[in-house]
Amino acid sequence: MTSLAETLQQRLSQGAIRASDVMQLALYHPEEGYYRQPQGRWGWEGQDYYTALDCGPLLGQTLARRFEAHWREMGAPSSYTLLEPGAGRGWLGRDILSHVSPDFLSSLTYLHRDDSPAAQREAERVLAPWISTGQAAVTSQLDTIPPFVGALFSNELFDALPAQPWRWDGHQWLQEVLTLHGSEWQPAEASEAHRWFESQTDELEAGDGSIWAEALPSVVHDLAEKLTQGLMIAIDYGESADRLLAKGADLRRYRHHRVDGKWWEEVGQCDLTADVDFTRLQACWEQEGFHTLSYQPLSHWIRRHALLETWEATWDALPSEQKMRRVNNVLQLTLPGLLGERFRVLEAQR
Repeated sequence: MTSLAETLQQRLSQGAIRASDVMQLALYHPEEGYYRQPQGRWGWEGQDYYTALDCGPLLGQTLARRFEAHWREMGAPSSYTLLEPGAGRGWLGRDILSHVSPDFLSSLTYLHRDDSPAAQREAERVLAPWISTGQAAVTSQLDTIPPFVGALFSNELFDALPAQPWRWDGHQWLQEVLTLHGSEWQPAEASEAHRWFESQTDELEAGDGSIWAEALPSVVHDLAEKLTQGLMIAIDYGESADRLLAKGADLRRYRHHRVDGKWWEEVGQCDLTADVDFTRLQACWEQEGFHTLSYQPLSHWIRRHALLETWEATWDALPSEQKMRRVNNVLQLTLPGLLGERFRVLEAQR
């Protein structure tokens, strides 16, 4: 297997490499990609980034309530499957399975799917009680999962798709690339993405731009084929297409809880991510026959579906340190300026 560094050097010797292709190698190189490392980099001290799951179980508890309500709306079918692609450590599945009613649990199967060896090992550990009863399974292969009725959901899946930054310089569209001299912006060639960006030039200023995840339609299609009937929930950070264009969205690099735009440095050793274009994501799901139920900030969605009053009533019995963590969990997911405002939730069903 050619090393990541050797692959980059070979590619660079032949010319510039698109930023999205560097991101693909950096995250998914079979042996040295960031998401192929033997140890995960999620969490607090000594790690690279944290997610809503590190703040506490509120997100999983709210999803548990949402899925159970949907199951009852469908007439409480005897078999209801939850598929979570890009499921990471399995913490979200654990929090869901821990907070559903016995009636719903008896009909429920949770499928954890992630290609990361570190994620699979941790998921097998935290999901062990439900794996042993056949109510959960860990897999890396989508094609082994038969079509099902239930729900398909993801937390920070689409922001990890290789994404290509585009910029309007006032006269033409440019793409960011990596050369032997570093990052550069070069004129873009004709493509589907170029045609879309060309249609968006009205009222733009130099420096405006966005990202384009080329694989988005195929990823959505492959997932949509599995869900014959049910609910789709995508939780991610991003904006609508017009807001991203005005913002000038680009790639971000996470290293030791610091974020910058130097995606070309320490390739394979840092997490690379990009805002999700929710306008395009919604269009992809609708193309697959889904109709949109809602698109809103995570904080609004939490307040709509969680029983915060009931949840808070259980804190009195907790030690002070645990109680503080629960308070922080609610604040992070519901207050302006924190995780709950930066993330968006798209719901659709068919």
